[in-house]
Amino acid sequence: MFLTKEEEKIYNGEYGEILETCMNLLVSLGDIYGAEKLIPISSAQVSGVSYKTIGEKGLEFLKDMSNSNIKVSVPTTLNPAGMDLDKYVELGFPKEFAKKQLEVIECFKKMSIEIGCTCTPYLSGNVPIFGSHISWAESSAVSYANSIIGARTNREGGPSALASAILGKTPYYGYHLDENRIPTHIIEVDAEITKLSDYGALGSIVGKIVKNGVPYFKFKKLDIDDVSSYKSYKLKGLGASLAASGGVALYHVENITPEAKIVMGKIEESNYKEIEKITITDDDIKNEYESLNSAECPDLICIGCPHCSLEEITEVVDFILKNNLNKNNRFKCDLWICTSIHIKSIADRMGYTDIIENAGGKIVCDTCMVVAPVEDMGYKNIATNSGKAAKYLPNFCNSNVIYGDTIDILKKGI
Repeated sequence: MFLTKEEEKIYNGEYGEILETCMNLLVSLGDIYGAEKLIPISSAQVSGVSYKTIGEKGLEFLKDMSNSNIKVSVPTTLNPAGMDLDKYVELGFPKEFAKKQLEVIECFKKMSIEIGCTCTPYLSGNVPIFGSHISWAESSAVSYANSIIGARTNREGGPSALASAILGKTPYYGYHLDENRIPTHIIEVDAEITKLSDYGALGSIVGKIVKNGVPYFKFKKLDIDDVSSYKSYKLKGLGASLAASGGVALYHVENITPEAKIVMGKIEESNYKEIEKITITDDDIKNEYESLNSAECPDLICIGCPHCSLEEITEVVDFILKNNLNKNNRFKCDLWICTSIHIKSIADRMGYTDIIENAGGKIVCDTCMVVAPVEDMGYKNIATNSGKAAKYLPNFCNSNVIYGDTIDILKKGI
């Protein structure tokens, strides 16, 4: 890799051990993947936040980093933690877990990282522009940034994203390059895809097939208004499921995503006939629903993986009002609506939080069912509308899954 004189000084330890460690990490990644140089980034998003996922070794690493008084050099947001940072006692999170989780958060705070703790930073102010280079780690956020916004990031790990946040640079390889953003598969969707859970099932199927590839979706029955800007949470769900099922970090949707026409023009000029084509039918979607379901009666209904937008919270509120749920007629199981503290503040002002709480539910900030220790909190059967969560819950949380659309799983609780 080519390094500037300043980068060489950092690499050789002239600015201290922590910066040397960060630079060595990025250079090692660059060498592995054939990067020719480092490039500046406009923002970072760091994962490895929940104590459940990083454990004691991860905490010790963060303590060493934060005690050095090193600060991030670009706007940096944080992935979900393992609990609601304000209401962890009320929600019943284990005391020892809470103690460790707060230590993790304090480390990130010392490094001047925004403690927003969300997997949807693009809904909370960390919004890169088209074509900008960033270093993001959360898989669903990476997919959204690459695909829906048209920014450029690889699927970073927690340490590499943190190193990039501190140095303000990332190796120039992978999805930062035009040639790696070209589709590897054409996905012809014959199925009727309308509900959020349909998109999750579609992503679950396609992710398993294309693995780390770049799918290009051609929907035969898609209503463009149904995935317009205020309903883009459906594409958010698609990307999250693709990433969980197969590691997809970038996808294109014909006539919708910003690079779709550009990349289709490039493959039509060269290898369109040779590119692999896959057809998804209604039967495929139906079968995937069945494969994702392993229970019937939920202990917990959990919505918001990735974190809910205000539109998704509104859908829950509308259901509650339509079914006359209140203090005397509440949900029969626990209900978590997972979102960021930013979106919750708006829900508070709209009166949505009171409506949900009166019906027995909770708006839970900073975490979700996947990275929270739900298995230690008495939850075994979890209902979700998230294709990502349906994939992760059995292995990460030893949970049984009830998978379905938002309204369908809410009905399970009344």
